Amino acid sequence: MRIVMARALSAVAVAALTLNPMLAPVSASDYRAAAPAGAGDQLNARFLPLGIGKSLVIDLPRDIKDVLVADPKIANAVIRSAQRAYIIGAAVGQTNIVFFDAQGQQIAAYDIAVTRDLNGVRTALRQAFPNSDIRIEGVGDGVMLMGSVSSPVEAQQAQDIAGRLVGAADRVVNNIVVRGRDQVMLKVTVAEVQRDIVKQLGVDLNASLNYGTAVVNFNNSNPFSALGRPLVGSNNLTGTFKSVSATLRAMESAGVVRTLAEPNLSAISGESATFIAGGEFPVPAGFQCDPVTRVCTTQITYKKFGISLNFTPVVLAEGRISLRVMTEVSELSSDNSITLTQAVGTTQTNSLTVPSIKTRRAETTLEIPSGGSLAMAGLIQDQTKQAINGLPGLTQLPVLGALFRSRDYVNRQTELMVLVTPYVVRAVAQKDLSRPDDGFVDASDPQSDLLGTINRIYGVPGKAEPARRYRGAYGFITD
Repeated sequence: MRIVMARALSAVAVAALTLNPMLAPVSASDYRAAAPAGAGDQLNARFLPLGIGKSLVIDLPRDIKDVLVADPKIANAVIRSAQRAYIIGAAVGQTNIVFFDAQGQQIAAYDIAVTRDLNGVRTALRQAFPNSDIRIEGVGDGVMLMGSVSSPVEAQQAQDIAGRLVGAADRVVNNIVVRGRDQVMLKVTVAEVQRDIVKQLGVDLNASLNYGTAVVNFNNSNPFSALGRPLVGSNNLTGTFKSVSATLRAMESAGVVRTLAEPNLSAISGESATFIAGGEFPVPAGFQCDPVTRVCTTQITYKKFGISLNFTPVVLAEGRISLRVMTEVSELSSDNSITLTQAVGTTQTNSLTVPSIKTRRAETTLEIPSGGSLAMAGLIQDQTKQAINGLPGLTQLPVLGALFRSRDYVNRQTELMVLVTPYVVRAVAQKDLSRPDDGFVDASDPQSDLLGTINRIYGVPGKAEPARRYRGAYGFITD
Protein backbone atom coordinates (compact mmCIF):
# COMPACT_ATOMS: atom_id res chain seq x y z
CA MET A 1 0.00 0.00 0.00
CA ARG A 2 1.40 3.43 -0.99
CA ILE A 3 0.48 6.43 1.25
CA VAL A 4 1.30 9.99 0.18
CA MET A 5 1.49 11.62 3.65
CA ALA A 6 3.61 11.92 6.78
CA ARG A 7 3.04 8.52 8.40
CA ALA A 8 2.09 8.74 12.09
CA LEU A 9 3.15 6.22 14.70
CA SER A 10 0.70 3.53 15.72
CA ALA A 11 0.85 4.78 19.31
CA VAL A 12 -0.70 8.08 18.21
CA ALA A 13 -3.64 6.25 16.69
CA VAL A 14 -4.14 4.22 19.86
CA ALA A 15 -4.13 7.43 21.92
CA ALA A 16 -6.69 8.99 19.55
CA LEU A 17 -9.02 6.02 20.02
CA THR A 18 -8.58 6.27 23.76
CA LEU A 19 -9.67 9.93 23.75
CA ASN A 20 -12.84 9.10 21.77
CA PRO A 21 -13.98 5.65 22.86
CA MET A 22 -17.68 6.36 22.15
CA LEU A 23 -17.18 8.18 18.83
CA ALA A 24 -19.12 6.57 15.97
CA PRO A 25 -17.22 6.13 12.68
CA VAL A 26 -17.95 8.50 9.83
CA SER A 27 -19.25 6.58 6.85
CA ALA A 28 -18.30 7.55 3.31
CA SER A 29 -21.13 5.60 1.67
CA ASP A 30 -23.04 8.81 0.93
CA TYR A 31 -20.48 9.84 -1.68
CA ARG A 32 -21.39 9.50 -5.34
CA ALA A 33 -19.43 7.19 -7.57
CA ALA A 34 -16.04 8.66 -8.31
CA ALA A 35 -15.53 10.17 -11.72
CA PRO A 36 -12.75 8.92 -13.99
CA ALA A 37 -9.27 10.23 -13.36
CA GLY A 38 -8.81 13.79 -14.64
CA ALA A 39 -12.56 14.45 -14.68
CA GLY A 40 -12.22 17.63 -12.67
CA ASP A 41 -12.25 18.88 -9.08
CA GLN A 42 -12.93 16.76 -6.04
CA LEU A 43 -16.53 15.54 -5.80
CA ASN A 44 -18.69 15.87 -2.70
CA ALA A 45 -15.94 17.15 -0.40
CA ARG A 46 -17.39 16.85 3.09
CA PHE A 47 -16.67 19.49 5.77
CA LEU A 48 -15.43 18.09 9.09
CA PRO A 49 -14.76 20.29 12.14
CA LEU A 50 -12.10 18.87 14.43
CA GLY A 51 -10.58 20.00 17.71
CA ILE A 52 -6.89 20.08 18.54
CA GLY A 53 -5.88 16.67 19.92
CA LYS A 54 -9.21 15.12 18.83
CA SER A 55 -9.74 12.36 16.27
CA LEU A 56 -12.35 11.02 13.85
CA VAL A 57 -12.86 7.48 12.56
CA ILE A 58 -13.52 7.25 8.78
CA ASP A 59 -15.02 4.11 7.18
CA LEU A 60 -14.67 3.95 3.38
CA PRO A 61 -16.63 1.77 0.90
CA ARG A 62 -13.51 0.44 -0.95
CA ASP A 63 -9.94 -0.45 -0.13
CA ILE A 64 -7.61 2.46 0.32
CA LYS A 65 -4.52 2.61 -1.85
CA ASP A 66 -3.35 6.27 -1.60
CA VAL A 67 -4.02 9.13 0.86
CA LEU A 68 -3.28 12.77 0.10
CA VAL A 69 -2.90 15.19 3.05
CA ALA A 70 -2.48 18.83 1.99
CA ASP A 71 -0.87 20.01 5.25
CA PRO A 72 0.22 17.28 7.70
CA LYS A 73 1.04 19.95 10.32
CA ILE A 74 -2.68 20.70 10.71
CA ALA A 75 -4.18 17.19 10.47
CA ASN A 76 -2.84 13.66 10.00
CA ALA A 77 -4.48 10.55 8.57
CA VAL A 78 -3.58 7.11 10.02
CA ILE A 79 -4.55 3.96 8.09
CA ARG A 80 -5.26 0.98 10.38
CA SER A 81 -7.10 -1.31 7.92
CA ALA A 82 -7.96 -1.48 4.22
CA GLN A 83 -11.22 0.53 4.63
CA ARG A 84 -10.74 2.47 7.90
CA ALA A 85 -8.72 5.61 8.61
CA TYR A 86 -8.20 7.85 11.64
CA ILE A 87 -7.97 11.63 11.21
CA ILE A 88 -6.20 13.48 14.04
CA GLY A 89 -6.19 17.27 14.57
CA ALA A 90 -2.74 18.71 15.24
CA ALA A 91 -2.92 22.54 14.99
CA VAL A 92 -5.41 25.31 14.29
CA GLY A 93 -5.97 25.74 10.57
CA GLN A 94 -7.63 24.25 7.50
CA THR A 95 -6.56 21.48 5.19
CA ASN A 96 -8.08 18.69 3.09
CA ILE A 97 -7.60 14.93 2.87
CA VAL A 98 -8.38 12.81 -0.23
CA PHE A 99 -8.56 8.98 -0.36
CA PHE A 100 -7.87 6.97 -3.59
CA ASP A 101 -8.35 3.29 -4.52
CA ALA A 102 -5.97 0.94 -6.41
CA GLN A 103 -7.19 2.25 -9.83
CA GLY A 104 -6.37 5.85 -8.79
CA GLN A 105 -10.01 6.87 -8.52
CA GLN A 106 -11.13 9.14 -5.72
CA ILE A 107 -13.01 7.40 -2.91
CA ALA A 108 -13.73 10.34 -0.63
CA ALA A 109 -12.55 13.89 0.12
CA TYR A 110 -12.75 15.87 3.35
CA ASP A 111 -12.28 19.56 4.14
CA ILE A 112 -10.85 19.63 7.65
CA ALA A 113 -11.12 22.71 9.88
CA VAL A 114 -9.10 22.24 13.06
CA THR A 115 -10.10 24.64 15.84
CA ARG A 116 -9.52 24.91 19.57
CA ASP A 117 -11.47 22.52 21.81
CA LEU A 118 -14.69 24.28 22.88
CA ASN A 119 -16.43 21.53 24.83
CA GLY A 120 -15.55 23.15 28.15
CA VAL A 121 -16.92 26.51 26.97
CA ARG A 122 -20.12 24.85 25.72
CA THR A 123 -20.64 23.19 29.09
CA ALA A 124 -20.10 26.47 30.94
CA LEU A 125 -22.57 28.35 28.71
CA ARG A 126 -25.15 25.57 29.06
CA GLN A 127 -24.90 25.70 32.84
CA ALA A 128 -24.97 29.51 33.00
CA PHE A 129 -27.94 29.89 30.62
CA PRO A 130 -30.08 26.76 30.83
CA ASN A 131 -33.12 28.45 29.23
CA SER A 132 -31.24 29.93 26.26
CA ASP A 133 -30.12 28.49 22.95
CA ILE A 134 -26.44 29.47 22.69
CA ARG A 135 -24.06 27.75 20.29
CA ILE A 136 -20.32 28.32 19.92
CA GLU A 137 -18.18 27.44 16.94
CA GLY A 138 -14.50 27.93 16.20
CA VAL A 139 -13.50 30.19 13.31
CA GLY A 140 -9.76 30.18 12.72
CA ASP A 141 -8.09 31.15 15.97
CA GLY A 142 -11.30 32.81 17.24
CA VAL A 143 -14.79 31.70 18.18
CA MET A 144 -18.31 32.76 17.17
CA LEU A 145 -21.34 32.81 19.44
CA MET A 146 -24.68 32.04 17.79
CA GLY A 147 -28.22 31.27 18.88
CA SER A 148 -30.79 33.34 20.77
CA VAL A 149 -31.31 34.69 24.30
CA SER A 150 -34.13 36.51 26.04
CA SER A 151 -32.35 39.79 26.88
CA PRO A 152 -29.30 41.85 25.83
CA VAL A 153 -27.84 41.31 29.30
CA GLU A 154 -27.61 37.54 28.73
CA ALA A 155 -25.95 38.11 25.34
CA GLN A 156 -23.31 40.31 26.96
CA GLN A 157 -22.76 37.87 29.82
CA ALA A 158 -22.31 35.00 27.35
CA GLN A 159 -19.69 37.03 25.48
CA ASP A 160 -17.86 37.80 28.72
CA ILE A 161 -17.81 34.13 29.76
CA ALA A 162 -16.60 32.96 26.34
CA GLY A 163 -13.89 35.62 26.25
CA ARG A 164 -12.60 34.67 29.69
CA LEU A 165 -12.53 30.91 28.95
CA VAL A 166 -11.01 31.32 25.49
CA GLY A 167 -8.35 33.62 26.90
CA ALA A 168 -8.86 36.54 24.50
CA ALA A 169 -12.00 38.68 24.53
CA ASP A 170 -11.14 40.28 21.17
CA ARG A 171 -11.36 36.89 19.46
CA VAL A 172 -15.03 36.36 20.39
CA VAL A 173 -17.60 37.34 17.74
CA ASN A 174 -21.02 37.84 19.34
CA ASN A 175 -23.72 36.92 16.80
CA ILE A 176 -26.41 36.10 19.39
CA VAL A 177 -29.93 37.29 18.55
CA VAL A 178 -32.18 38.71 21.26
CA ARG A 179 -35.59 37.17 20.74
CA GLY A 180 -38.71 39.21 21.45
CA ARG A 181 -37.03 42.39 22.72
CA ASP A 182 -39.20 43.92 25.41
CA GLN A 183 -40.55 47.44 25.24
CA VAL A 184 -40.61 49.60 28.36
CA MET A 185 -42.90 52.56 29.07
CA LEU A 186 -41.64 54.95 31.73
CA LYS A 187 -44.02 57.23 33.61
CA VAL A 188 -42.33 60.08 35.48
CA THR A 189 -44.24 62.33 37.88
CA VAL A 190 -42.72 65.62 39.01
CA ALA A 191 -44.91 67.18 41.73
CA GLU A 192 -44.05 70.39 43.57
CA VAL A 193 -45.89 72.74 45.94
CA GLN A 194 -44.31 76.05 46.89
CA ARG A 195 -45.71 78.44 49.52
CA ASP A 196 -44.46 82.02 49.88
CA ILE A 197 -45.27 84.48 52.67
CA VAL A 198 -43.84 88.00 52.50
CA LYS A 199 -44.41 90.82 55.02
CA GLN A 200 -43.07 94.36 54.76
CA LEU A 201 -43.58 97.32 57.13
CA GLY A 202 -41.82 100.68 57.16
CA VAL A 203 -42.35 104.39 57.81
CA ASP A 204 -40.92 107.22 55.68
CA LEU A 205 -40.54 110.57 57.44
CA ASN A 206 -40.09 113.98 55.80
CA ALA A 207 -39.77 117.11 57.95
CA SER A 208 -38.52 120.69 57.76
CA LEU A 209 -37.64 122.26 61.11
CA ASN A 210 -36.95 126.00 61.54
CA TYR A 211 -35.17 127.40 64.56
CA GLY A 212 -34.41 131.06 64.17
CA THR A 213 -32.36 131.48 61.06
CA ALA A 214 -31.39 127.76 61.02
CA VAL A 215 -33.34 125.34 58.82
CA VAL A 216 -33.03 121.54 59.27
CA ASN A 217 -34.49 119.23 56.63
CA PHE A 218 -35.16 115.64 57.72
CA ASN A 219 -35.74 112.84 55.24
CA ASN A 220 -35.92 109.14 56.26
CA SER A 221 -36.74 106.58 53.55
CA ASN A 222 -36.65 103.01 54.82
CA PRO A 223 -35.26 100.39 52.39
CA PHE A 224 -36.53 96.83 52.06
CA SER A 225 -33.62 94.45 52.00
CA ALA A 226 -35.11 90.96 52.14
CA LEU A 227 -36.37 91.14 48.57
CA GLY A 228 -34.36 94.23 47.69
CA ARG A 229 -37.42 96.28 46.72
CA PRO A 230 -40.94 97.14 47.94
CA LEU A 231 -43.65 94.78 46.81
CA VAL A 232 -45.67 95.87 43.83
CA GLY A 233 -48.95 97.30 44.97
CA SER A 234 -47.78 98.17 48.47
CA ASN A 235 -50.35 99.96 50.58
CA ASN A 236 -49.34 103.50 51.49
CA LEU A 237 -50.89 105.64 54.23
CA THR A 238 -49.72 109.28 54.29
CA GLY A 239 -50.30 111.86 57.00
CA THR A 240 -48.99 115.40 57.77
CA PHE A 241 -48.57 117.09 61.15
CA LYS A 242 -47.40 120.68 60.83
CA SER A 243 -44.07 120.39 58.97
CA VAL A 244 -43.70 116.61 59.43
CA SER A 245 -44.97 114.28 56.70
CA ALA A 246 -45.09 110.51 57.30
CA THR A 247 -45.86 107.65 54.89
CA LEU A 248 -46.64 104.18 56.20
CA ARG A 249 -45.82 101.42 53.72
CA ALA A 250 -47.12 97.95 54.57
CA MET A 251 -47.77 94.77 52.61
CA GLU A 252 -48.50 91.15 53.41
CA SER A 253 -48.44 88.64 50.57
CA ALA A 254 -49.13 84.89 50.55
CA GLY A 255 -49.06 82.66 47.52
CA VAL A 256 -49.10 79.01 46.55
CA VAL A 257 -47.62 77.54 43.37
CA ARG A 258 -48.38 73.98 42.31
CA THR A 259 -46.39 72.26 39.57
CA LEU A 260 -47.29 68.86 38.13
CA ALA A 261 -45.63 67.26 35.12
CA GLU A 262 -46.16 63.66 33.99
CA PRO A 263 -44.12 62.83 30.87
CA ASN A 264 -44.56 59.29 29.51
CA LEU A 265 -42.19 57.65 27.04
CA SER A 266 -41.65 54.15 25.59
CA ALA A 267 -38.48 52.54 24.26
CA ILE A 268 -37.09 49.14 23.31
CA SER A 269 -34.97 47.45 25.93
CA GLY A 270 -31.40 48.64 25.56
CA GLU A 271 -32.24 51.70 23.46
CA SER A 272 -32.48 55.36 24.53
CA ALA A 273 -35.49 57.63 24.13
CA THR A 274 -35.94 61.39 24.56
CA PHE A 275 -39.06 63.47 25.16
CA ILE A 276 -39.12 67.30 25.10
CA ALA A 277 -42.11 69.63 25.49
CA GLY A 278 -41.32 73.30 25.92
CA GLY A 279 -39.90 76.24 24.07
CA GLU A 280 -37.18 78.87 23.88
CA PHE A 281 -37.10 82.47 25.02
CA PRO A 282 -34.79 85.22 23.74
CA VAL A 283 -31.93 86.52 25.85
CA PRO A 284 -29.82 89.52 24.80
CA ALA A 285 -26.21 88.45 24.44
CA GLY A 286 -24.68 91.91 23.88
CA PHE A 287 -24.54 94.77 21.43
CA GLN A 288 -22.90 94.88 18.04
CA CYS A 289 -22.16 98.29 16.55
CA ASP A 290 -21.41 99.20 12.95
CA PRO A 291 -18.21 101.29 12.89
CA VAL A 292 -19.42 103.22 9.84
CA THR A 293 -23.02 104.06 10.70
CA ARG A 294 -22.46 103.75 14.44
CA VAL A 295 -25.78 101.95 14.76
CA CYS A 296 -25.86 99.31 17.50
CA THR A 297 -28.05 96.22 17.34
CA THR A 298 -28.82 93.79 20.14
CA GLN A 299 -27.58 90.22 19.67
CA ILE A 300 -30.12 87.60 20.72
CA THR A 301 -29.59 84.02 21.90
CA TYR A 302 -32.26 81.53 22.89
CA LYS A 303 -32.50 79.45 26.05
CA LYS A 304 -34.61 76.30 26.28
CA PHE A 305 -37.17 75.61 28.96
CA GLY A 306 -39.98 73.11 29.47
CA ILE A 307 -40.27 69.40 30.27
CA SER A 308 -37.68 66.87 29.13
CA LEU A 309 -37.22 63.16 29.75
CA ASN A 310 -34.35 60.93 28.64
CA PHE A 311 -34.05 57.29 29.74
CA THR A 312 -32.43 54.02 28.71
CA PRO A 313 -34.18 50.83 29.93
CA VAL A 314 -32.68 47.34 30.11
CA VAL A 315 -35.04 44.46 30.95
CA LEU A 316 -33.32 42.05 33.32
CA ALA A 317 -34.34 38.58 34.42
CA GLU A 318 -37.44 38.01 36.54
CA GLY A 319 -39.23 41.11 35.24
CA ARG A 320 -36.83 43.66 36.73
CA ILE A 321 -35.89 46.77 34.77
CA SER A 322 -32.64 48.71 34.99
CA LEU A 323 -33.14 52.40 34.19
CA ARG A 324 -30.86 55.32 33.53
CA VAL A 325 -33.13 58.36 33.84
CA MET A 326 -32.65 62.09 33.35
CA THR A 327 -35.72 64.30 33.81
CA GLU A 328 -36.00 68.07 33.99
CA VAL A 329 -38.81 70.59 34.51
CA SER A 330 -37.92 74.25 33.94
CA GLU A 331 -39.99 77.42 33.71
CA LEU A 332 -39.57 81.15 33.45
CA SER A 333 -39.41 83.04 36.75
CA SER A 334 -39.23 86.66 37.81
CA ASP A 335 -36.91 85.77 40.69
CA ASN A 336 -33.32 86.83 40.03
CA SER A 337 -34.36 88.56 36.81
CA ILE A 338 -32.26 91.44 35.49
CA THR A 339 -33.16 94.66 33.67
CA LEU A 340 -30.94 95.99 30.88
CA THR A 341 -31.06 99.67 30.00
CA GLN A 342 -29.79 101.24 26.80
CA ALA A 343 -29.60 104.97 26.20
CA VAL A 344 -31.25 106.20 23.01
CA GLY A 345 -30.24 109.76 22.30
CA THR A 346 -29.90 112.20 25.19
CA THR A 347 -33.35 112.00 26.74
CA GLN A 348 -34.69 108.52 25.99
CA THR A 349 -33.72 105.09 27.28
CA ASN A 350 -34.86 101.58 26.41
CA SER A 351 -35.08 98.93 29.11
CA LEU A 352 -35.41 95.18 28.76
CA THR A 353 -36.15 92.71 31.55
CA VAL A 354 -34.60 89.25 31.20
CA PRO A 355 -36.28 86.54 33.30
CA SER A 356 -34.48 83.70 35.00
CA ILE A 357 -35.14 79.97 34.64
CA LYS A 358 -36.32 77.89 37.55
CA THR A 359 -35.16 74.30 37.06
CA ARG A 360 -35.85 70.96 38.76
CA ARG A 361 -33.55 68.26 37.44
CA ALA A 362 -32.82 64.66 38.51
CA GLU A 363 -30.47 62.11 36.92
CA THR A 364 -29.69 58.65 38.27
CA THR A 365 -29.53 54.91 37.54
CA LEU A 366 -31.84 52.55 39.39
CA GLU A 367 -33.51 49.14 39.24
CA ILE A 368 -37.27 48.64 39.64
CA PRO A 369 -39.71 45.79 38.96
CA SER A 370 -42.26 46.29 36.20
CA GLY A 371 -45.21 48.27 37.57
CA GLY A 372 -43.36 49.33 40.72
CA SER A 373 -42.78 52.96 41.70
CA LEU A 374 -39.79 54.58 43.32
CA ALA A 375 -39.13 58.11 44.54
CA MET A 376 -36.14 59.08 42.42
CA ALA A 377 -35.64 62.46 44.05
CA GLY A 378 -37.22 64.61 46.74
CA LEU A 379 -36.79 67.98 48.40
CA ILE A 380 -38.29 69.56 51.52
CA GLN A 381 -37.03 73.10 51.95
CA ASP A 382 -38.05 75.76 54.48
CA GLN A 383 -36.31 79.10 53.98
CA THR A 384 -36.88 82.11 56.25
CA LYS A 385 -35.33 85.55 55.78
CA GLN A 386 -35.87 88.55 58.08
CA ALA A 387 -34.22 91.96 58.04
CA ILE A 388 -34.60 95.21 60.00
CA ASN A 389 -33.19 98.49 58.65
CA GLY A 390 -33.34 101.98 60.08
CA LEU A 391 -31.56 105.06 61.35
CA PRO A 392 -28.81 104.15 63.84
CA GLY A 393 -29.62 105.09 67.41
CA LEU A 394 -33.20 106.20 66.78
CA THR A 395 -34.34 102.66 65.98
CA GLN A 396 -33.61 101.70 69.62
CA LEU A 397 -36.00 104.26 71.10
CA PRO A 398 -39.00 102.76 72.89
CA VAL A 399 -42.24 103.08 70.88
CA LEU A 400 -40.91 105.93 68.71
CA GLY A 401 -38.16 103.68 67.29
CA ALA A 402 -40.75 101.99 65.05
CA LEU A 403 -41.01 105.21 63.07
CA PHE A 404 -37.36 105.02 62.04
CA ARG A 405 -37.04 101.39 60.93
CA SER A 406 -38.43 98.97 58.35
CA ARG A 407 -38.95 95.25 58.69
CA ASP A 408 -38.94 92.51 56.03
CA TYR A 409 -40.08 88.93 56.58
CA VAL A 410 -39.94 86.25 53.88
CA ASN A 411 -40.87 82.60 54.40
CA ARG A 412 -40.62 80.13 51.52
CA GLN A 413 -41.55 76.45 51.81
CA THR A 414 -40.96 73.99 48.98
CA GLU A 415 -41.93 70.33 48.69
CA LEU A 416 -40.72 68.49 45.60
CA MET A 417 -40.88 64.82 44.64
CA VAL A 418 -39.96 62.92 41.48
CA LEU A 419 -41.55 59.47 41.03
CA VAL A 420 -40.68 56.91 38.33
CA THR A 421 -42.79 53.90 37.32
CA PRO A 422 -41.66 51.57 34.47
CA TYR A 423 -43.92 49.07 32.72
CA VAL A 424 -43.09 46.26 30.29
CA VAL A 425 -45.69 46.95 27.60
CA ARG A 426 -47.10 45.29 24.52
CA ALA A 427 -48.75 46.77 21.46
CA VAL A 428 -52.55 47.06 21.57
CA ALA A 429 -55.26 47.63 19.00
CA GLN A 430 -56.09 51.20 18.06
CA LYS A 431 -59.70 50.80 19.19
CA ASP A 432 -58.48 50.20 22.75
CA LEU A 433 -56.80 53.61 22.92
CA SER A 434 -58.37 57.00 23.61
CA ARG A 435 -57.15 60.39 22.44
CA PRO A 436 -57.46 63.76 24.20
CA ASP A 437 -59.79 64.99 21.45
CA ASP A 438 -62.22 62.05 21.64
CA GLY A 439 -65.75 63.37 21.92
CA PHE A 440 -64.76 67.00 21.32
CA VAL A 441 -67.21 69.03 19.23
CA ASP A 442 -67.18 72.80 18.72
CA ALA A 443 -70.17 74.62 20.21
CA SER A 444 -72.61 76.33 17.93
CA ASP A 445 -72.87 80.12 17.72
CA PRO A 446 -76.05 80.37 19.85
CA GLN A 447 -74.49 78.17 22.54
CA SER A 448 -71.29 80.24 22.58
CA ASP A 449 -73.03 83.65 22.59
CA LEU A 450 -75.95 82.93 24.90
CA LEU A 451 -74.67 80.18 27.20
CA GLY A 452 -70.92 80.79 27.09
CA THR A 453 -70.26 77.18 25.97
CA ILE A 454 -66.93 76.49 24.31
CA ASN A 455 -67.37 72.87 23.30
CA ARG A 456 -69.70 69.92 23.58
CA ILE A 457 -68.84 66.36 24.58
CA TYR A 458 -70.47 63.37 22.89
CA GLY A 459 -69.99 59.96 24.49
CA VAL A 460 -67.37 58.89 27.02
CA PRO A 461 -63.70 58.64 25.94
CA GLY A 462 -62.48 55.08 25.87
CA LYS A 463 -65.98 53.57 26.02
CA ALA A 464 -67.28 51.73 22.96
CA GLU A 465 -70.77 52.85 22.00
CA PRO A 466 -73.31 50.11 21.21
CA ALA A 467 -74.23 49.63 17.60
CA ARG A 468 -77.28 51.63 16.53
CA ARG A 469 -79.46 51.66 13.48
CA TYR A 470 -80.21 55.10 12.08
CA ARG A 471 -82.88 56.11 9.63
CA GLY A 472 -82.73 59.03 7.29
CA ALA A 473 -79.75 61.23 6.44
CA TYR A 474 -76.83 60.98 8.88
CA GLY A 475 -73.07 61.35 8.94
CA PHE A 476 -72.70 65.09 9.70
CA ILE A 477 -73.56 67.35 12.65
CA THR A 478 -75.57 70.36 11.61
CA ASP A 479 -75.90 73.28 14.05
